[in-house]
Amino acid sequence: MTFGKFLSDRLGRITLWLVCFAAAALFLAATGTQIGVLAILLLILLSVFLTVLGTDYLRERARLRELESILESLDEKYLFTECVPSADRLYERCLFDLMRRAGQAMIGAVSDARTAQMDYREYVESWVHEVKAPITAARLICRQAEGESRRKLDFELAQIEAHVERALFYARAESPERDCVIRPVSLSEIVSQAVESHRTLLMQSGVRIETQGLEHQVYTDKKWAAFILGQLLQNSARYRGDTPIITISAKPFAKQIQLTIQDNGIGIPAHELPRVFDRGFTGSNGRSRGGATGMGLYLCKKLSGFLELDIQLASEEGAGTCVTLTFPAKENLTKL
Repeated sequence: MTFGKFLSDRLGRITLWLVCFAAAALFLAATGTQIGVLAILLLILLSVFLTVLGTDYLRERARLRELESILESLDEKYLFTECVPSADRLYERCLFDLMRRAGQAMIGAVSDARTAQMDYREYVESWVHEVKAPITAARLICRQAEGESRRKLDFELAQIEAHVERALFYARAESPERDCVIRPVSLSEIVSQAVESHRTLLMQSGVRIETQGLEHQVYTDKKWAAFILGQLLQNSARYRGDTPIITISAKPFAKQIQLTIQDNGIGIPAHELPRVFDRGFTGSNGRSRGGATGMGLYLCKKLSGFLELDIQLASEEGAGTCVTLTFPAKENLTKL
């Protein structure tokens, strides 16, 4: 708080005091008080007024600095009113009492929301595990079919599995620390798991996978990294060109490792690139081909942030899309 703002806040009070001084001076002058005496009285009153004003400013500035120091020292800022020492003035005590009551109500609401969120997540996870059983059963039944019917059923079941998996990771993304474990893992294992999980979609889309340089080891969560890569593979298969090829390659980048997923699909219009990681954004390609949820790349970005992966996307309409995942060096990880 600056002295100028302090004076501005008390402008009305200062104006009233000055009017009172002027009225008193006029009254004393009208009653015959000598000019010298009048000047001394006004000087004394002005001195007292400025002293009181300056004292108020210094006291309030010190109080604000004390409160700011308490707030900055707290990890949980919403507990501020619970940690503030008792105030001297009645108005401030009443004000903090109101704030404390409001804070307690907010803490209760947040606690209820977190409980509801946890219950929802647990329900989704339970539902996902339960729904996998009939999907597996449907796959076994599907094996009895032949020809085109079997191919179509395999494709639709693969799509259902992809949506179910996305729902599971969306629920887990709200508190990823409960499920995520960072450890050294081979890039080839991550890529193999992602490709195998989406083998039906890739085969029926006629996509050819080419890999190179995957002998590197990275520090990440294998399951989460495979999910991110799987979302990118799904996008490449969905927005493929006439002879779809996906090239997955890796190379060292300083102490980091860069994994590149390059396709030769239909690409993304330049004006849509800034929004591809936005939640629910499907773009013109998603609307024209259908089936897009706008959640795949959003989850990739969200989960990459927790895994401390840098994800960059470049695309040219009609020429394909390239996504680069940069895995952090071991010494730079904060969650290891």
